[in-house]
Amino acid sequence: MLSYQHIYHAGNLADVQKHALLAWVLNYLTRKDKPLTYLETHSGRGLYKLDAVEALRTGEAAAGIGRAQKADWFDADHPLSRAIAAVQQRQGSVAYPGSPMIAASLLRDQDSLHFAELHPQEHAALAMAMSPYGAKVYQQDGYELAQSLLPPTPRRGMLLIDPSYEVKSEYDRLPGIIAKLHRKWNVGVIALWYPLLSDDRHRAMVSALKAQNLPKAFCHEVRFDPVREGHRMVGSGMFIVNAPFGLENEAARLTKLFKAL
Repeated sequence: MLSYQHIYHAGNLADVQKHALLAWVLNYLTRKDKPLTYLETHSGRGLYKLDAVEALRTGEAAAGIGRAQKADWFDADHPLSRAIAAVQQRQGSVAYPGSPMIAASLLRDQDSLHFAELHPQEHAALAMAMSPYGAKVYQQDGYELAQSLLPPTPRRGMLLIDPSYEVKSEYDRLPGIIAKLHRKWNVGVIALWYPLLSDDRHRAMVSALKAQNLPKAFCHEVRFDPVREGHRMVGSGMFIVNAPFGLENEAARLTKLFKAL
């Protein structure tokens, strides 16, 4: 259950979709001067080196963010481009930010950051990566952390749920978890990432989420070819509660780009 390490997949096409939407939402939330809280339940190590042996072994970054950047998917003013540029200025040209580092790069001194990660090595790397930003890093079950912190202070903000889905029961649990978290924090933006696998096992979960009639619920999915023969992931999805106005335009833009691959 703790075997997953995102370094093998950092910067892949699923990250491109997830991180583009995440960065857009965070940029939207910071348009107001009021402080906000950002939380993650499954944070990973926060910072990746795309020349690492693990990343080069799979080639997923080259087929993902590398391909997107060569095709100019994101101009310099796009919040994802700004986050990547800020991280590479500090860490070098082969650095790639995970979602915690994207958030830390886009948020402000008055904002609060909370990150959960159970994997011992990933947690240690995350704590080191996030130490300059004043973030709170927990080696704790992310769902338990969210339950304990919600509603947070400041009350505005966003929660990202990004499991590895190592356990199949995750799909069955998540609609209930999200509904419970929303009841505790009805003003928060709650975002769930999920993979699209070749057996379409995500469909029942998404249907259950939609059936709850959560406010301003927005679902975006993109599909792409498997990165290598036998790889089961054929797309990426995001389900967002209290989605900000205008997010659908960024999602539509991404849909066109992915369809042109």
